[in-house]
Amino acid sequence: MTDATKKVYVKSYGCQMNVYDAQRMADVLAPEGFVETSDMAAADLVVLNTCHIREKAAEKVYSELGRVRAVKRERAAGGLDTRIVVAGCVAQAEGGEILRRARDVDLVVGPQSYHRLPSLLAEAQVKPGIVDTDFPAEAKFDALPAPTREKTLARGVSAFLTVQEGCDKFCTFCVVPYTRGAEASRPVAAILEEAGRLAAAGIREVTLLGQNVNAWHGAGEAESWTLGRLLHAVADIPGIERIRYTTSHPRDMDGELIAAHRDLPQLMPYLHLPVQSGSDAILDAMNRRHTRDDYRRIVDAVRAARPDIALSSDFIVGFPGETDADFADTMRLIEEVGFCAAFSFKYSPRPGTPASDLAGQVPEPVKAERLSALQALVDRQQKAFNAATVGRTVDVLLEKPGRHPGQLAGKSPYLQAVHIDGDGAAVGDIVPVTITALGSNSLFGPRADVAARKESA
Repeated sequence: MTDATKKVYVKSYGCQMNVYDAQRMADVLAPEGFVETSDMAAADLVVLNTCHIREKAAEKVYSELGRVRAVKRERAAGGLDTRIVVAGCVAQAEGGEILRRARDVDLVVGPQSYHRLPSLLAEAQVKPGIVDTDFPAEAKFDALPAPTREKTLARGVSAFLTVQEGCDKFCTFCVVPYTRGAEASRPVAAILEEAGRLAAAGIREVTLLGQNVNAWHGAGEAESWTLGRLLHAVADIPGIERIRYTTSHPRDMDGELIAAHRDLPQLMPYLHLPVQSGSDAILDAMNRRHTRDDYRRIVDAVRAARPDIALSSDFIVGFPGETDADFADTMRLIEEVGFCAAFSFKYSPRPGTPASDLAGQVPEPVKAERLSALQALVDRQQKAFNAATVGRTVDVLLEKPGRHPGQLAGKSPYLQAVHIDGDGAAVGDIVPVTITALGSNSLFGPRADVAARKESA
């Protein structure tokens, strides 16, 4: 092993899968003697793990590289070397252009190649300016070392677990098929081994990740499994008390998966199911290959299976050709379905995607007005959902100390932040909490089990 005093700083942008990838990059580098740091100025290696979904994603990376360059120069003045890696989806999309525009970068590595970081860094030590953006999807997971039990638990009692990568849907607005490649599902045995290791380390909640997680069809011993069957197998692992999955596509919500929401108490009553628009014309232009009625039927089936389920979604406003009537259809869908949360964005052209060349680009002020109206509606629904929690008792997974002495913070089954007075509880416990008050972003209340003991004393 090399000098254990080397430090790596990883900054991750975007989705939960990037959070998972950032952790696995740190795991890959650990045998090389790198320890993680949250201070860029202390880092011998800086890794920017990038996301290409949002507007001007590449320009934001170049701006961040300017800040990294300044840190590198400050460290160089003190005789310290700093190496720079750009990883993730912007790396995949931009490739050598990053090296042309940011000459201080030593290595550009795509999301399917980061398992090769140690060897690539060794190559770049001899000749800086390496670009690796191949797509060997499963080889990556085969090569990733397992983190230590201590490191796993240090990251929290909830963990992400990637089961599927890539996308074959080719929505006309999306770069994922080009940056993450075709859909690839990890095999059952590999997923269950990783989930078992997480549970053994003390993880209580696992979120299964994929660009289209419910398109997962992994190889079992004799046949291909669906996500619904996989959820049952993960639920059988001792220690795993909560399971979530994201991100889903409406076209892949099959009967077995919907039934899992009915049959598995470990599967949390929260579903993120992006619809993007409530207009059939826009859904068609987006190549979503489902209608608003299809979406409504899926929601009805899920709610029939699990009546207490809460839904969140994604929305894009101002897609090319979106009329006032199309936007009104989206607002009606939100009112009809009712969401506890949503991610919403103005459409921005992504280079290389079909929608970027469509006629009827919507003026920026119109996009802004529509986004404001949509977010106001979702915000009202979210506040109403949270208000309806007051007076209820919900199980809360305690994840970290709160801001005040003796306070603990955790998550409800609906991903709401909840703060309690510890009353003898510890991080990792799941305790019943009676919600008595709302904050701007959190819920508050006492432990129901402690209150019951006090009353009976």
